[in-house]
Amino acid sequence: MELLDAYCARIGYAGPRTPTLATLRALQQLHPATIAFEAIDVLLERPVLLTPEAVDAKLLRAGRGGYCFEQNSLFQRVLCALGYQVEPLIAQVQWMAGPEARQRPRTHMVLRVTIDGQPWLCDVGFGSCVLTAPIRFDLSTPQATQHERFRITPQGNEHLLEAQLGDDWMPVYLVSPAPCRDGDYEMANYYSSTYPQSIFRHDLLVARSTPEARHALLRNRLTIRRADGGGERRFLNADQIEQALAELFLLPVAPDWRPLIERAAAAVWDEPAGQASR
Repeated sequence: MELLDAYCARIGYAGPRTPTLATLRALQQLHPATIAFEAIDVLLERPVLLTPEAVDAKLLRAGRGGYCFEQNSLFQRVLCALGYQVEPLIAQVQWMAGPEARQRPRTHMVLRVTIDGQPWLCDVGFGSCVLTAPIRFDLSTPQATQHERFRITPQGNEHLLEAQLGDDWMPVYLVSPAPCRDGDYEMANYYSSTYPQSIFRHDLLVARSTPEARHALLRNRLTIRRADGGGERRFLNADQIEQALAELFLLPVAPDWRPLIERAAAAVWDEPAGQASR
């Protein structure tokens, strides 16, 4: 009960605590609107710990965000405490990458939640294209959310999640079917937080999705994609980045964040303007 009380207070949920689809939808909308996607500890050379005690201290009590292993492991424990049938899975990220994405390791945690015999894909930890509603695992037709439409189609024994951006369907990630063990996530987390070429070791990357808009900060570039189809993109200086972290992404900015904020502000872009953050 302590976990559920703390979690519901953190995301502002006051509804029923019954394991229904309606409850799941409400939680999956509120979570990414309240708890930002971020990996600032990696940039600060701090370990990302996945124990329940560490995740709860950071995401529930300290007002911080986290990345997929922290976010979805918390969500898994909450859903299990509510009485849902939950299976943890792992996926290969393909979002905004080329064909070489198929050679990447599987480094993204997602959940399969079964309600009344129907499997649902749930994910509160994917940054700028996070699912803000559960989607049916067993349907390949497009499914609407508050933001993009998504579809999930079989690819061999795996499932490919795609998001519709304009007229195009963009691959998000490829989900493997076998439930994962904690050790699988520990290994993927270690890779994501320590591998020299990991994006989390080089780039300030923060995201928050509200019912009105998706907000994504990549280095010094702030992108806002509104649910009505509008949007904007602008580049921020260090003071503006610090302000955005506090006011837009709801993070408790600490003094020792300033050096990484200044590095992000000094970023020079040499990639296509259409490149988007995870």
